[in-house]
Amino acid sequence: MLNIVLYEPEIPTNTGNIMRTCVATGTTLHLIEPLGFKLDEKSIKRSGVNYINDCQYFVYKNWDDFLSKNKGTFYFYTRYGHKPHSDFDYHNKEENIYLIFGKESTGIPRFILKPNLANCARIPMTNKVRALNLANSVAIVLYEALRQQNYLDLLRDEPHKSSNFIEEYEGDE
Repeated sequence: MLNIVLYEPEIPTNTGNIMRTCVATGTTLHLIEPLGFKLDEKSIKRSGVNYINDCQYFVYKNWDDFLSKNKGTFYFYTRYGHKPHSDFDYHNKEENIYLIFGKESTGIPRFILKPNLANCARIPMTNKVRALNLANSVAIVLYEALRQQNYLDLLRDEPHKSSNFIEEYEGDE
C-alpha cells in the first residue's frame, strides 16, 4: 500500500493539490503537525476541489507519533539525497510503503534524514533551482511507484465518456 507523508506542510494549496492526487490514486495521506494552515481553510478546498472529502488522511502530533502508529518501508525525498527517486524498488504491493516529503521552506530535518541515508532520494534537476514545488514532487515520485506496481487498479480509460471518445471524433466541435 502506498502512502504519502507530509512533514509539517506549510502551504495549504500544495496540501489540497496533494489530497486530490491521493484521491486520484487511492493513496493514503499522512500529515505531521504543526501544519501551516487549518484543514478547513478555503484554500485547501479550492485546490482539492470537491475531492478532499474522499481523501483518506491521518494527522499526527509529531514525527514520533507518526512512527509509533506506522510500520513499513520509509523513503525520504530531499534535495540532499544522492540517488534518483526512480532507483528505489516500489514493486511490493503487499508492503506499506511511505513516501516522505518535508515542509516547503526547509524540507525534512537532518535528525530524521541522517539515520535513513540509504533511503534518501533526490528528484534529478539542474542547478538552476533549489527544489521543485512540493505537490509536483509528490506526483512525480508517486507515479513512479505506481508505474512500478503497474498502476494497481487505476483506470486506464476515461470512465465518463466512451473509451473511443477520440476515435469517434468526426470534426463537429
